[in-house]
Amino acid sequence: MAVEKLLRDDATEEKGERARMASFVGAMAIADLVKTTLGPKGMDKILQSTGRGHSVTVTNDGATILKSLHIDNPAAKVLVDISKVQDDEVGDGTTSVVVLAGELLREAEKLIATKIHPITIISECARNALLQRVMDNKEERRYFLSSVNFHHPFFFLLQILPFVH
Repeated sequence: MAVEKLLRDDATEEKGERARMASFVGAMAIADLVKTTLGPKGMDKILQSTGRGHSVTVTNDGATILKSLHIDNPAAKVLVDISKVQDDEVGDGTTSVVVLAGELLREAEKLIATKIHPITIISECARNALLQRVMDNKEERRYFLSSVNFHHPFFFLLQILPFVH
């Protein structure tokens, strides 16, 4: 039984911690690249095409820069995709969304370096967000009643549970 070759001869394969760190580095490099174009002192980038004609473009538009890149890193590709979705849906803020995602990754990298599992990071963030939004309306009956959806299946279960043995 012959094993088919999946990777090219010049391809490299990374696993575990090395793969995770390569993803972080690639994504943060993309964020840092476009971060320097922001603000009144934002720098222009010179883009040279590799195709026929070798055209040169000077721009400080993050969307244009990201569209011109050829990226192999999966995490960096996600940042480029975020930028494309932002451009399609809103038409602006492509650089800002990439910089924000890059900074979130930078902070996540610190937490993962301390051996905190990604699921723990996500669940703690979700829990903290919920705790900030929750309100105690037990003292104000009218607010309590207006905030409850009595048609939700959960409340149906609460009504029938006392009768189930």
